[in-house]
Amino acid sequence: MTVLRVRGLVKEYGGRRVLDGVDLTVEEGQVVALIGASGSGKSTLLRCVNLLEDLDDGQVELLGRDISDPRVDPDRARRDMGVVFQAYNLFPHMSVLRNVVLAPTVVHGVPEAEATTRALALLERVGLADKARAYPDRLSGGQQQRVALVRALAYDPALLLLDEITSALDPELVGEVLALVREIAAGGRTILMATHEMGFAKQVADLVCFLDGGRVVESGSPEQVLGDPEQPRTREFLRRVLDSGRL
Repeated sequence: MTVLRVRGLVKEYGGRRVLDGVDLTVEEGQVVALIGASGSGKSTLLRCVNLLEDLDDGQVELLGRDISDPRVDPDRARRDMGVVFQAYNLFPHMSVLRNVVLAPTVVHGVPEAEATTRALALLERVGLADKARAYPDRLSGGQQQRVALVRALAYDPALLLLDEITSALDPELVGEVLALVREIAAGGRTILMATHEMGFAKQVADLVCFLDGGRVVESGSPEQVLGDPEQPRTREFLRRVLDSGRL
C-alpha cells in the first residue's frame, strides 16, 4: 500500500523556488532517506508533507487522500503523521509522561488510562521509564530526543517524519538516538527522514533520495545511490561528505 505520494511539489519563498517539482512515493513499511546539502529542500519537503507550509503547486496524498486540497482540515490530516524535528520541542512545564499522553488524549480522544499505559510501555522500551515523572530540563539532549520520538509514536501514526533529529545533539549522544530509530524501522514503521548521517541511511533506508536545488536529482537503493551514484552532482556531494568523515 502506498502511504505517501508527492506529485510536482513546488514551494517558493520570496520568489525563490525551494522545491521545484518534487515527486516522491513512500510505500507501507518503507524507510526513505532524504539526503543533500543544507538548503537543498529536505526540511521544507517534510514541512510541506506535514502541511506546516502552504504548497505553491503540486499535490500531497496520504493513504490515498489528497491532503493538499484546500478543503481538507490540516489538523485532521496530521493525525496520521508523527513528526520529530531537530529541536526536541517538548513542553517544558509538563512531565515526560504528560508530554507523551497529551496528543493521544486531547487530539485523538484516547482514554487517559489507555494512553498512560501505552506511554509507559513506550518509555520502558526506550529505557526512560524511570524518567516518566521528570521534566525535560532534567534530561540530556539524547534523552529528550528519545522522548520526542516516543511522543510521535504514541498514537501509532501511519507515517513518521524525522527532520535531522541528531543535528542538535552532542556527538556522543547521536548513537543512542540512531539506535532507537533503527529499532523503530526494524519494527516495520513507515518513515520519511532527512538526515546527514550517510552511514545510518545506508544501514536503515530502503530508498535514498538525493536532493539538490529543490529537485530529486537521484533516487534508488542505498547501495546504488551511496555506493555507485549515476549523477555527477550526487558523486560530488558524496565526495564532500566522505572528506568530512560522515560516510
